[in-house]
Amino acid sequence: MARKEYSFYPGCSSERKASASNYMTSVESMCKTLDIKLNEIPDWNCCGASIGYAEGGELPRHVMNARNIAISEKNFGNQDIVATCAACWLGAKESQERINHSETTFADINEILKDAGLKYEGKQKIRHMVEVLIEDLGYEELGKPVKKPLEGIKIAGYVGCQTNRPFGVDGESFENPKYLDKLTETMGAQALDKYEQKVTCCGGALAFSEPEKSQAQIKKIIESAYDHGADMIVTPCPVCQMNVEVYQGQINKKYGTKFKIPVVYYSQLMAVAYGATAKEAALDGNIIRATQLEEIAAKK
Repeated sequence: MARKEYSFYPGCSSERKASASNYMTSVESMCKTLDIKLNEIPDWNCCGASIGYAEGGELPRHVMNARNIAISEKNFGNQDIVATCAACWLGAKESQERINHSETTFADINEILKDAGLKYEGKQKIRHMVEVLIEDLGYEELGKPVKKPLEGIKIAGYVGCQTNRPFGVDGESFENPKYLDKLTETMGAQALDKYEQKVTCCGGALAFSEPEKSQAQIKKIIESAYDHGADMIVTPCPVCQMNVEVYQGQINKKYGTKFKIPVVYYSQLMAVAYGATAKEAALDGNIIRATQLEEIAAKK
């Protein structure tokens, strides 16, 4: 299999200094095995998701994404742009769609970027890492490097809302996407494909402004996983991973529950299945330890 290269947008939540740096560590381990090279966009900036929530205006948010795209076009114009963060991917892709379909916005964006010596063309594809894995490699290729099948682990694949709507992985259902289940099975684990909360929103932006609403959502997501016998929850989204993992203690206090279920990234699953150590899969970065994965990673 020939090496594949992509223009890489890490985003604030996935870079090494962020809380989700375990995501980036495991992605790097996974990509090393699959011979995928991620060429980081130089001097990238935030995708503007936060100013969108704060009503900072549409144009500033689109300018922030357009700047990243323009820098990518300048440095890696022949490569697709890939993001690991669902919010970054969705924000950049939405901005590209809106800019490309409005002559006025296109002109306004380039007038602003001109002062920075940049020009936006909007011709590169913008993709999430799971799109790349599934559409460019495919499940058969993804299964070939498996050294330590994740046998005996029951997994609830929590897709969340952002990687599924309005764009999503090619050919997948918006209501019941199967790609996370298929990835899980490809790594040798058991996918709980009847898990009905897989595309429920975790309440992302409400975690600070209206935590009671967000935590009520998270409670449903976790309860359903337990009801289906899950050992852990797997997700492709840093915000989903954070919300569903870190608020379990608060939910337990509020509702009298006893939740303590690991919430890991698909890349951590894949890294372990490919033979990575627990450290290389960044399992030490999880608040609720995925001990079953750690035990498999420790096997000789």
